[in-house]
Amino acid sequence: MKKIRSIVSVLTLSFLFSSVAYAQKSIVVSSTTSTEQSGLFSHILPPFEKKTGIQVRVVAVGTGQALEIGRRGDADVVFVHDKAAEDKFVAEGFADKRIEVMYNDFVLIGPKSDPAKVAGGKDIQAALKKIAESKSTFVSRGDKSGTHAAELRYWKGADITVSANQPWYKETGSGMGPALNTASGMNGYILSDRATWLTFKNRGDLAILVQGDPKLFNQYGVMLVSSAKHSNVKKSEGQAFIDWLISKEGQDMIASYKVGGEQLFFPNARK
Repeated sequence: MKKIRSIVSVLTLSFLFSSVAYAQKSIVVSSTTSTEQSGLFSHILPPFEKKTGIQVRVVAVGTGQALEIGRRGDADVVFVHDKAAEDKFVAEGFADKRIEVMYNDFVLIGPKSDPAKVAGGKDIQAALKKIAESKSTFVSRGDKSGTHAAELRYWKGADITVSANQPWYKETGSGMGPALNTASGMNGYILSDRATWLTFKNRGDLAILVQGDPKLFNQYGVMLVSSAKHSNVKKSEGQAFIDWLISKEGQDMIASYKVGGEQLFFPNARK
């Protein structure tokens, strides 16, 4: 009986040690719906996890929510796309620095019938003015995401005030995929990141109508949550993920992700 108890004790300790080791080799990354729904993480995480043994759990929400998760200390790394909000996150001491990783662009999607007559334009603010003037249906994420923040900047630049009280302006409070589904169902206009649009299947009568405006540039940044603010942050594992993202291997993996032969993200980490 003693021998059996000893074996059980050894096995129990072995299990506990392995559980601790596993816990130490995992991180939580709070990120945007665009990185998740576009399929980027499914493409880049397997080689990172195989190389390092660090498991990555992605919490995909809007940028505003992703930053709040970081502020609470419920994520080790934040990977988002709203520079002003990211700079504030650093200024508040929740991260030591923000590192640029990759970029793509936003596009204005709309019905092929194009009631606002914006197709072929390259000025996003001029297009939004036409949509507002014609009171054509516009679907907004309305979720404080990076895409929502960009959309609001463009409306402001066009000197137009929008609100959910306007019948033609529809806020969904949802991620990019569900918001695109709503736009497809309502045959409305919507601002989307190009990556999610390229992987979106339920397009209905929608198409890209406005693109190419320099203001539509969409930069992504990554930050390690401060362990000085939250002692539970896995600093070494989180930093290993960031180091890999900006390394040649990580940058090449980002560049190699394509849908239908089209590259979705363009690496631009500073060497």
